[in-house]
Amino acid sequence: MRPLRFLVPGTTGKFRCGGLQVELQTARLVGALTGSELVTYRRREPGRPFLPDLLRNEPSPGQALWVVSWGFDVPKLLRRLRGRPSAYHAHSSGYGFDLPPGVPVLAVSPNTLGYWGDRAPRNPLFLVPNAIEPRWGDDGAVRDPARVARRPIDVLVQARKSSAYVLRQLVPALRARGLRVEVQSGWVEDLVDLFRSARVYLYDSADYWRGRGVSEGFGLPPLEAMASGCVVFSSLNHALADGLDPGRLGHQIGAGTLSADLERIAAAVADPAAFLADPVRLAERLHQCSEGALQLRWREALVAIDAHWDRLLAGDAPLMSPSRLEVRLAQLRSRLRRLGGTRL
Repeated sequence: MRPLRFLVPGTTGKFRCGGLQVELQTARLVGALTGSELVTYRRREPGRPFLPDLLRNEPSPGQALWVVSWGFDVPKLLRRLRGRPSAYHAHSSGYGFDLPPGVPVLAVSPNTLGYWGDRAPRNPLFLVPNAIEPRWGDDGAVRDPARVARRPIDVLVQARKSSAYVLRQLVPALRARGLRVEVQSGWVEDLVDLFRSARVYLYDSADYWRGRGVSEGFGLPPLEAMASGCVVFSSLNHALADGLDPGRLGHQIGAGTLSADLERIAAAVADPAAFLADPVRLAERLHQCSEGALQLRWREALVAIDAHWDRLLAGDAPLMSPSRLEVRLAQLRSRLRRLGGTRL
């Protein structure tokens, strides 16, 4: 397989976020299959290759497969990589751009896959969910209900992405009931111990993503919380609906009224066993997102993408996805024909 180059704007400071962590983990994961490296493009970093240098010194098409992922930077990066094998590692959707013909999409969730299946139906599409690191779920004993019931934190909330409803209404109301609620803010290098100290985990990102116009691409924190043995109450927006089967794996937050949330969350704190994820379903979900399972998915996808680029570089023409204007004109023609109107 072609060696991979994962393009990221940088790896420190303001660039540190969940998306970067996913790219770092993915680069490590596929590194066992073929060579992979991180390449920065917004700023130089010691010891890392820099995109302008590589493009200047390496003639097109080159030997590598370039993987782009950074939201609003994707169209610009794909223009710079024109003529070189590339693929889009699609996390969130809704940025509004279209992909060039022939650029494969590696979607992290069925939700994101469906978005690009609608927007770029003739581009090669693959489903490669994010992998959950072994440290989250390698000890099944942490999910024992009796042990969960003895945890010191009743309810854990991460301030980032949380809604005003959770922070300003639900958290104060839970504390007024005498529950110990921990609101974590800022960057934390290792969340495992924190998650494994909580009985209930709240995640409500719907307002956060709606305000930005893009989607929750995968929803890793609720999955990490379930792997840690927490009862999870979550919003069900975008990709969260792919993995949170309400009442079986997780529970909806904001289910109609504040009193309904208070009653269910307090009951889950008092008796986690009655609310924890179904162990069989959870084990299946964790296996689907294990590094071993995802490494197999990446291998299959990369073999297909290599063959696809071999055909393009040999002169095959990529299929063209219809533009939105073309689709609308076709619909208008069909409507006019049904009405007996003039053909366009």
